[in-house]
Amino acid sequence: MSADLLLASGSPRRRDLLGWCGLRVQVQPQDIDESRDPERAPVDHAAWLAAGKARKAVTRGARLPVVAADTVVHQGDRIFDKPTSRTEAAAHLRALSGGLHLVTTGVCVLRPGDAARPFTVSTTVRFRDLSEAEIARYLATGEADDKAGAYAIQGRGGTFVAEVAGSWTNVMGLPVEETLTALAALGVTP
Repeated sequence: MSADLLLASGSPRRRDLLGWCGLRVQVQPQDIDESRDPERAPVDHAAWLAAGKARKAVTRGARLPVVAADTVVHQGDRIFDKPTSRTEAAAHLRALSGGLHLVTTGVCVLRPGDAARPFTVSTTVRFRDLSEAEIARYLATGEADDKAGAYAIQGRGGTFVAEVAGSWTNVMGLPVEETLTALAALGVTP
């Protein structure tokens, strides 16, 4: 079976979302330096990461159209990266508890030989108030360990969400509607 596109990400959620749309995906994660320039706003950082991963895939010889994405969870200028410890994950969840935050995914759909044109999609998420016991139980599941913002909306972390304004699939890691539109502009359709 030949692939329709190359996904420059190891995220099983992104692979699943594209697969659910009927696209055949070849997965080839791209590691880049994800350090944030302090002058770069979170939204711009997400776009920069996606473009960097797409360009690296092309540089490494990708022949298929490339989809690269990176998701950041943020409040104002503060980014809640994937936690490096359960202590950091608990701090993330405490900071998000009872308030609003943004989930921004930078996406870059790129055909080899073309210029990168990344775009971003932001979704506003409101968490209900979380108790320390809920946070501890959630962290014990391990679900938060590799998730931006220390939660997965498609898993148990979804029970923390009181409201979503915007793309739900964006919070999972890939804004499907906008990504399909960008792929269609390259002639890639499910």
